[in-house]
Amino acid sequence: MWKLKIAEGGSPWLRTLNNHVGRQVWEFDPKLGTPEELEEVEKAREHYHNHRFVHKHSSDRLMRIQFAKENPVKDVLPQIKVKDTEDLTDETVTTILKRAINFHSTLQAHDGHWPGDYGGPMFLLPGLVITLSITGALNAVLSDEHRKEICRYLYNHQNEDGGWGLHIEGPSTMFGSVLTYVTLRLLGEGAKDGKGAMENGRKWILDHGSATAITSWGKMWLSVLGAFEWSGNNPLPPEIWLLPYILPIHPGRMWCHCRMVYLPMSYLYGKRFVGPITPTVLSLRKELFNVPYHEIDWNQARNECAKEDLYYPHPLVQDILWTSLHKAVEPVLMRWPGKKLREKALKTAIEHIHYEDENTRYICIGPVNKVLNMLCCWVEDPNSEAFKLHIPRIYDYLWIAEDGMKMQGYNGSQLWDTAFAVQAIVSTNLVEEYSSTLRKGHKFIKDSQVLENCPGDLDFWYRHISKGAWPFSTSDHGWPISDCTAEGLKAVLVLSKIPSEIVGEPLDANRLYDAVNVILSLQNGDGGFATYELTRSYRWLELINPAETFGDIVIDYPYVECTSAAIQALASFKKLYPGHRPREIEQCIKKGVEFIEKIQESDGSWYGSWGVCFTYGTWFGVKGLVAAGMNYNNSSSIRKACDFLLSKQLDSGGWAESYLSCQNKEYTNLKGNRSHVVNTGWAMLALVDAGQAERDPTPLHRGARCLINSQMENGDFPQEEIMGVFNRNCMIAYSAYRNIFPIWALGEYRCRVLGFS
Repeated sequence: MWKLKIAEGGSPWLRTLNNHVGRQVWEFDPKLGTPEELEEVEKAREHYHNHRFVHKHSSDRLMRIQFAKENPVKDVLPQIKVKDTEDLTDETVTTILKRAINFHSTLQAHDGHWPGDYGGPMFLLPGLVITLSITGALNAVLSDEHRKEICRYLYNHQNEDGGWGLHIEGPSTMFGSVLTYVTLRLLGEGAKDGKGAMENGRKWILDHGSATAITSWGKMWLSVLGAFEWSGNNPLPPEIWLLPYILPIHPGRMWCHCRMVYLPMSYLYGKRFVGPITPTVLSLRKELFNVPYHEIDWNQARNECAKEDLYYPHPLVQDILWTSLHKAVEPVLMRWPGKKLREKALKTAIEHIHYEDENTRYICIGPVNKVLNMLCCWVEDPNSEAFKLHIPRIYDYLWIAEDGMKMQGYNGSQLWDTAFAVQAIVSTNLVEEYSSTLRKGHKFIKDSQVLENCPGDLDFWYRHISKGAWPFSTSDHGWPISDCTAEGLKAVLVLSKIPSEIVGEPLDANRLYDAVNVILSLQNGDGGFATYELTRSYRWLELINPAETFGDIVIDYPYVECTSAAIQALASFKKLYPGHRPREIEQCIKKGVEFIEKIQESDGSWYGSWGVCFTYGTWFGVKGLVAAGMNYNNSSSIRKACDFLLSKQLDSGGWAESYLSCQNKEYTNLKGNRSHVVNTGWAMLALVDAGQAERDPTPLHRGARCLINSQMENGDFPQEEIMGVFNRNCMIAYSAYRNIFPIWALGEYRCRVLGFS
């Protein structure tokens, strides 16, 4: 039976700053589990499989089964359902909240964080499996049980038409289909296995143009595997790292996720690295294409892309650029004396790869550059210490649920979810009853703050300061993020107002000052906040975005979410520490407000770039403005936002948005106008903050009824459609949101709506 282990090491090749606080790793133990528990797991798997085309998102049943045994709910209060005509009372809402927090507390790990599924993208596992296959480490790293569960996951998320999507809820794409098919083959599945699934997958690929029409990232992965030719790729010259930083196209000016992915890609491209040509690879050369491999026109393949994948088509300037580099520049760099420059560029690239590895304890900023960096370390030296240090950190990315084993979009969302959960519980005004939960959460947040900057010359390594920041996941990961720092700061500040005998000792003031320093350092000239760093280049750089599948990836854009979170954190800090940098904080808030007002959509909404979608963005927009001292009466932006949210309320009383809102940039309801507990929570929180209770509390009463009637028998809330997004077009799971936001919304409702009336 699989077991989730928390904050454990277990390998001499693991490095850590804080005894692995936040680390979450699944291990298989054949001796674990009673017959009843094993049967419950199998029933969960069977139920998911039978309903996989209707409910594509797993419900994290394996973790819940484990924690139900380890942390049982002591007293399950009776379930409550309310009628549309029934008035809600404080007693009813308090009971609902206690049921919800009682359950959510059982999901808290012993180190204080809330673990959970952060999967969704379908293109992550293939990179891992291809890398392990090339390096000969596949069987050593992935046990039979790992491989079995990965296959289960990939088969479960095959679409009815035979293909696989970019993410679990998306339509079939060439990128998802080819890489998933290849992954299954490398894991030992035959071309006719899977009860017809493999044949259906191959048919989809061939019917839609074959693997020559895969996206550029897919071409790169197939090339290192040996199932595609490097001449069929557009150039990724590592020499770009040798350009002067003053140039807007220098990679140090790009969004860190973008540059950290293209850094190892450029190293592999510069070396034209190809792994061992195995019988499986030779077979794939036959299976993936409509014509014999030796007859493929690789030059034509460079710019081919299936229409199903084409979210960001290449502009003409890009085609001219790639052709010029391919035809004129690359031939020079592949021969002496140009080869000397190539060698220097490769040396620079691998130095930056090692710096990233060392400063994330070999976790890396994300799963794509994690496996690419690992492959580059092996290419440089198969017996290197760096490669060995990468291996145990693979498991930090693997998560198992009833749908199988997936690779997460990060090593988890530990800090982010915990900061939100703490704020949600405090909002209920039931802090004394949940002292233990809050105390553990508080300790985790304090233990997860980044305490030092990265070593060396930060400008040379293109890194921002990080001392005082909070990461998205764990301290060992360590990359600083504006909104994570803000939410971490908000959480410790709100806890500092509660007696320490209830929630533990407050964070030292100097560490609060460090967090404020990071936030202030991240504001751009236009008043907005981007994610990890300042916006370092220009929007026109998106013209050279080579990733057909993703939008807005080249620079770190400012966002309403990050800007709002920063305003909220600084406003909270200012109230408690009015003497610390008051003018800078006041000016920062003022400029942030101007940015938020400027980017509001004409219909009153804000586009959410990290959650689905306009509901999420509007929650942040309103909260930021209210934190800065604005209200419904003195802000037309808040009035327009309220009108927008009220116009989207459904007959059920709830709200719900489809992920299609993100990619199409147009508000789209879920099919059948069903409500969603997370969207409902966001909308209610925005309206409560905007003073809706003073004008007409009816919409809030309706929203609260919707949440109350959604609660499950055990106090949990249902897992509904996917609610996270990145780069406009790829969805990702935030599995704790289903609990956090109903608690938070009903907590605010209890104290500020029922209390007001």
